[in-house]
Order: sequence, then structure tokens, then C-alpha cells
Amino acid sequence: MSKVRRYVRALALCAAFAVFSGWFLHGKLFRTGTGRRTWVPGPRSSENDDETAPGNARRYHRYIMRQRGQMEAGGGGGADGPPGRPEAPGVHLAVVACGDRMEETVTMVKSAVLLSAGRLRLHIFAEEQLHSGFRDTLDSWPGSVRSRFSYKLYPISFPSDHAAEWKKLFKPCASQRLFLPLILKDVDSLVYVDSDIVFLRPLEHLWAFLSRFNATQLAAVAPEHEEPRIAWYNRFARHPFYGATGINSGVMLMNMTRIRSTYFKNDMTSMGLRWEELLMPLLQKYKLNITWGDQDLLNIIFHHNPEYLLVFPCQWNYRPDHCIYGSNCASAEQDGVHILHGNRGVFHNLKQPAFKAVYDAIRQYSFGADPNSALLEPLEEALLETTHTYCGKSHALLTKTLAQSLDNINKNIPPLLSVT
Repeated sequence: MSKVRRYVRALALCAAFAVFSGWFLHGKLFRTGTGRRTWVPGPRSSENDDETAPGNARRYHRYIMRQRGQMEAGGGGGADGPPGRPEAPGVHLAVVACGDRMEETVTMVKSAVLLSAGRLRLHIFAEEQLHSGFRDTLDSWPGSVRSRFSYKLYPISFPSDHAAEWKKLFKPCASQRLFLPLILKDVDSLVYVDSDIVFLRPLEHLWAFLSRFNATQLAAVAPEHEEPRIAWYNRFARHPFYGATGINSGVMLMNMTRIRSTYFKNDMTSMGLRWEELLMPLLQKYKLNITWGDQDLLNIIFHHNPEYLLVFPCQWNYRPDHCIYGSNCASAEQDGVHILHGNRGVFHNLKQPAFKAVYDAIRQYSFGADPNSALLEPLEEALLETTHTYCGKSHALLTKTLAQSLDNINKNIPPLLSVT
């Protein structure tokens, strides 16, 4: 009997040893990636341990710089990239184009690609009939230019149960921007711009504002006005708005990971609502009181959640309002205009010829030509013909930053990733 017991014990020890050996071997394969399962990291114990958390400014800055390096090393890519490939890291830029806005959008893209030092990832939301035109134009640019950006075209898409209502809000398709965090689920951060803007400074400098986000901020925009006496929101708005004069959403930097995970305070319920839960109830409540569509909805949201917003200087969203009655953008007077926003159609009419001159100079520029002789010098001459207008009197503000940016291109010196 004792021999039987000893035999049973030995058999049990062997079985236990075999089980633990199997667990150990499985764990080694699991950690080294040779097993079939994929390891998913658990939640971090603290946001400060996450270098991609905007509240951790120093680590986030290093993260941005590393992403930019990866983008530059990545080489060129097709329009949509290989199927199944995750979204490229680096600077992401989104725009919405409907109706006759294709040429305007292409000009915006041209300005971004011309001045940027790194490689850009473009997200172009457009009506289906515009897609072939975008492909033909962007793919026709020289290979040396195409290697500096990749793009993807998306259809205009709204929640199916209220699609018609969203599409007709304000301008056609303008409210598409509200749904970018829900559509681009794999994109962490993004710059959204209206189609009627041109870059006069590399996009990376705007992207660098991410390093200034604190622990709660998830978006950055410019004020609607600097001068309350001529501001629209504080004089005419029939709904809540951000701050003293409201915000303009034509240029918007977003940490979309934070937007997707945040519960927003509101005036409809005592509970915080996620982004996708918030938009339609807000529209239903205020649709008879809003004038500027999706921008008004953003003003309402950030009125109730001001701690989530970073406001950057007006030079990053310079509009006719900043010069039509005399110069009232102090940051542009000091450092020049960084982004020119031609709202109210001023890129295409003669109401503000200084704005049209800048737009036309970039639209007519051909890649490969000398930027100074083919772009800057003709622009400076054209601006001298606009000095009969207030905005034309401030023409030096429109070329100061552009001249510096083009000088960096000629010297082949990548601009520093810094914020002023």
C-alpha cells in the first residue's frame, strides 16, 4: 500500500510540474509575440505615466517630435495607403468640401504641403462627385511633393436618422466637422480647417499647441473677436457662448481621444453626456436660436465646459474682422499672420482684395518654381494695389510670416516645432 501511495504522489508531482511548465512556456510565447494571441496592455495607473496625455506637456512634446520623425522616415504612400494599415502617426489635417469648394480646398492643401517640413496625413471629406477631381489634382503634383503627404477621401456622412437635418445646417456639409471624432476613431489628434483658409506658417507650429494642453483641455481655437464693441456673439447671440466674445471654429485643433472619452456638462440634464449623446439634443433645443450652425453648437458646448478649451491667438485664424475697421489682432501686429481665413467669400470677390491677393498667389503658384520669385514677390506687388482698404493697409502682416516660411524652404532648414 505504501508503494502505491508513493507512486500516486510521484504521478501527481509529475502532472503538476507538466502544468506549470506549460504555463511558463505559454507565457514566454505570449510576451515575445510568437504566440497566436495578442497582448492588450491594461489601463495605466496614472495619466502622468502616459506620454501621449496632453496634460504631460514635456513628454507629449517628445511624443509629437518622435511621431514627426516617423512620418518623415515613412516615405511616400498612395492616396489611401495599403488596405488594413493603421492611420499614420504625425500631423493629421482634416477638411470638408462640398459644392464648388474643390479648388479652394486644393489651394489650402497646397499651402500646407508647401510650407510643412514633415509629412502630412490629409483627411478630405467630400461629396462623391468631387472625389475623382481631388485624386486627379493631388496625384498630378510632382513626386517630390507627393512624398511629403498622403491623403484619404471620405464621403459626407451623418447619423442616418437625422442626416438631412445635419447636412442643411448652416452651409452644406459644414456640420460634418462635429462628427470627426466618431468617424476617425483611430486618429488621436487632428487639425480641422474650413476650406477657405491658407497657411502662411508651417502646420507643425499649430500642432505644437498640443504640448500646451493641460490635464483637461481637449481642443484649441481662436476667439471670434478681440474687440467686444464689434463682436457678434455678445451683441446678437440668443444662446450661450464661450467667454466674452465667443469662439470661431474655422481652425480647430482637437485631441479626439479625449473628446471621445469625456462626459460634457450641459443645460439639458444633470448628467454629463458623451459627444455622440450631446449633439442632437443640443440641436433640437437650440435650432431656432442658432445662426452660425455647428459653430454655435460648439460655443454652447464650451460655454458649459470652458475648462476643456485652450484659446490660441488670433494670428492663427486671421479674418476680415481683424482689419476691416482697422487692425485689432495684436498677435498678428507683432508676429504676422500665420493662418489666413477668407470667410464670407473674400477669396473670390473684391470686398477684401488683400485676402484675394494672397489666395490667388498661392493658387497660381506651381510646385518646383522658386517660391520667392514665383510667389512672394508677385504677392507683394499685388498687395500694394490694395492699400485703399483697411486690410490692404495692413498688408505687411500678410507677408511677414510667409516670407520667413519661404526663406526656411530655400535654406532647406526645417522650422522648429515651437509656439509663439
